[in-house]
Amino acid sequence: MPPPRHSRDLFNGLPGRTGQRCLNQRSDFRSDTVTLPTEAMRRAMASAPLGDDVLDGDPTVARLEARVAEWLGKERAIFVPTGTMANQCALGAWTRSGDEIVCEESAHVLLWEGGALGANHGVQAVTLREPRGAFDPQDLQRLVRTPSIHSPRTALFCVEQSTMGSGSTVGGHVIPLENLEGVRAVGRANGVPVHMDGARLANAVVASGVAADRFAALADSVAVCFSKGLGAPVGSAVAGDGDFVERARVVRKRLGGWMRQAGMLAAAALYGLDRHVERLAQDHALARRLAEVVDGVPGLDAPPGEVETNIVCTRVDPQAARDVDAAELARALDARGVSVLTLEPHSIRFVTHMGVGSEDVERVAGALAEIFP
Repeated sequence: MPPPRHSRDLFNGLPGRTGQRCLNQRSDFRSDTVTLPTEAMRRAMASAPLGDDVLDGDPTVARLEARVAEWLGKERAIFVPTGTMANQCALGAWTRSGDEIVCEESAHVLLWEGGALGANHGVQAVTLREPRGAFDPQDLQRLVRTPSIHSPRTALFCVEQSTMGSGSTVGGHVIPLENLEGVRAVGRANGVPVHMDGARLANAVVASGVAADRFAALADSVAVCFSKGLGAPVGSAVAGDGDFVERARVVRKRLGGWMRQAGMLAAAALYGLDRHVERLAQDHALARRLAEVVDGVPGLDAPPGEVETNIVCTRVDPQAARDVDAAELARALDARGVSVLTLEPHSIRFVTHMGVGSEDVERVAGALAEIFP
């Protein structure tokens, strides 16, 4: 069995780390949330003008909210601590108890927010399985409820940009504009608003060349995250028209997400939004090179030509990979200084970010050569 490709030539032209090294000198590919703020970002945080955002307003938070609204082409935006809270503010603003939303079966709002959909809002979900995360508008139309006292109201469509989809081999797919246009058309025809979970919208923008406001124009509300590829330590935002934001502000208050001197956090988000979006192209290039290394191992499936952003989901076939399953592979990599996530019984995930570089891909290549000699 040949070793994976890991010659030095594979890494020519790839960037090194642009942020601070991740914990314990490891190569941490678990998520782009493990990034640490750069020294310049820390200085921006330390010098940010501050105020009490609840009482009088924090000037740096106000700047961030205006900047996000401008970037997304929306009327207003509000700053919140987390991506989960951004989505939950939107869901609470659009729905009432007993309603139903439509989302992809692996959607973050459904699987990764602690059951908040039901616990916070008394709302249920109906799902579609879409391997690349993009709804078929005809399938979506079939799930819209006919108004009836016996049925829940179809209150919201939720999309993700970028998306991993269900059963994805690669992950990080960009939903095309024409598909989002179809979703929006079904929504408008049925009076159903669209919420976009854009936690990695900046990655989709850089990968596709489509401006953020063009994507956002096809949703009634948009959540974005600053603590992933943009490198801020904390923070997300949700944007929409003025009426929506007023409702979302009420939900934020109830969830405890209205912060005081939050300008220090907003300054980091501003710094990332203004300076770290274009550099995401480096993460995408690194992810493609990483996929080349991984896909070169028999039994590991990560087609580099399908890598669009910074996420590489690798399918593990134990029969072809010397009886090594995904969990065993993750443990073996961990023992060799490479941290990954096991997503499902047959898949592991690598995410590139400013805290890793070509030397970390080399470490992955070396580790795989040891595991599959």
